Amino acid sequence: MHVPFSFRPRLFAALRGYDRTRFLQDLGAGLTVAVVALPLAMAFAIASGLKPEAGLFTAIIAGFLIALLGGSRVQIGGPAGAFIVIVYGIVQQYGVANLIIATALSGVLLFVMGLLRLGTLVRFIPVAVIIGFTNGIAVLIALSQVKDFLGLSIPKMPGDFFGILGALGNHLSTINPWATGVAVVSLTVVVGWQRWLPAAAGKSAGMGRWAARLGRVPGSIVALVLTTAVVAGFGLPVETIGSRFGGIPAALPELTLPAFSWESARFLLMPTITLALLGAIESLLCARVADGMIGDRHDPNQELMAQGIANFVTPFFGGMPATGTIARTVTNVKSGATSPVAGMVHALVLLLVILVAAPLAASIPLATLAAILMFVAWNMGEWREFARLRTYRLPYRITLVSVFLLTVVFDLTVAVEFGIFAACITFIYRISSLSRAERLTAAEQPLLVGLDEQVQVWRLYGAIFFGATKLIESLEDHLPARALVVDLKNVIYVDSTGGEALEALSKACNAHRVRLVVSGLVGQPLDIARRTGLYERLQADLQPDVASATAAAVAT
Repeated sequence: MHVPFSFRPRLFAALRGYDRTRFLQDLGAGLTVAVVALPLAMAFAIASGLKPEAGLFTAIIAGFLIALLGGSRVQIGGPAGAFIVIVYGIVQQYGVANLIIATALSGVLLFVMGLLRLGTLVRFIPVAVIIGFTNGIAVLIALSQVKDFLGLSIPKMPGDFFGILGALGNHLSTINPWATGVAVVSLTVVVGWQRWLPAAAGKSAGMGRWAARLGRVPGSIVALVLTTAVVAGFGLPVETIGSRFGGIPAALPELTLPAFSWESARFLLMPTITLALLGAIESLLCARVADGMIGDRHDPNQELMAQGIANFVTPFFGGMPATGTIARTVTNVKSGATSPVAGMVHALVLLLVILVAAPLAASIPLATLAAILMFVAWNMGEWREFARLRTYRLPYRITLVSVFLLTVVFDLTVAVEFGIFAACITFIYRISSLSRAERLTAAEQPLLVGLDEQVQVWRLYGAIFFGATKLIESLEDHLPARALVVDLKNVIYVDSTGGEALEALSKACNAHRVRLVVSGLVGQPLDIARRTGLYERLQADLQPDVASATAAAVAT
């Protein structure tokens, strides 16, 4: 069936009836989200092996494009923690130029996925796989931040799990107590800010008002401002953005086109697919969370096309992979956003920060950004699922734990591939176990009295597919003397392999001079029978119900 091309950003529908009140709400939400995004964007870029401005450029350009062209009213796009491990590995193995190519190609793939209306297929990825790789990524993010959290002197961090552990162990003696102190204070402020304010709000009405106002300021910003002022004011020997990267440029980068070669593209196939799939999963999961909060329904295919355009454009302007971000989207909703205008405001505010306040970023301690990412990693993981594993079936437990361990120890791509494979095998086994054959007795069909060895009546349940053809093969191996009745009324699906099995049963019956009578052939099984030619060959022996089929078989 031909599906017409549809490109309808949610922005146009959201602007119907747009007024000054809604604009002020979106303006306030955009400002709040920009404050949240500022430290996260820099931290994600640094953790990915890039310069801090790469994260800011991504939040500005990709964030604006995703809000402008996306299929959700309130989704905020930008750099995400889920990409850290993948991007760091690409940078270490292939270099920044090839990261640009891989990101742009993933953008093309995302757009094609949306164009072909594959947005809903992402929902078929099992929850065990999503939880497993999400928790694994969270562990890797936290592990990658130990170096800056402790201020260790490691010239170059490896990208693999055992390499990271080895580097940390070998350089543990180089710990910087000042950096560690700054990181601990930062983490304490970020965590305590969320716990202290609600407690203070309950003490008195006056404190409650102040706590409500302060609660609009994220704890990460409080920690960032506080530790930056202390480190700069007292001249603490702590590594900063300025000492490692030379600061942040006060302008957007110019268009950069890396040298492209098919040889590089061939090696970047798997990283490209990984970036695209991870971006699709993250953005659509985020959009679903937002839908539940605002009572709306996003357009998954439009969202994928917007993500594709953003990821194709952003890397050529110094950015990194982008996707929908749950923390910033939730902040956007809670701040009163009503339309994609809030996401566009957030991007423009970050642009203004770069143009005006970029020199101040040079004094930001890397230990503070490491502490913020530690907090992000903790909130990112669904750790309670490990405690609940004993309540699930063994296949679910094996899938979740395997994906988690493979993500941490080996590679996210391998983990997801294994997880989906394991989930498919589990699904096939469970569906095949639900498919069964039941022989009807004379008590149910009185016409069978005295004909136990002459006529058999079997009722099939479930699906007859490649994993359940044993049902048909068992009938073929134990044929009666005169006639076989097969009732398919309760069969909901027959695939091509199942159709071949029914064809083989028909041939076996002909070879042994046994009449095959089929009843209840309707719906999809009827369609497959017609397409394979089985319907025409059995037409004389097709009956509407099992009673009629039994009567025809007995009359043989």
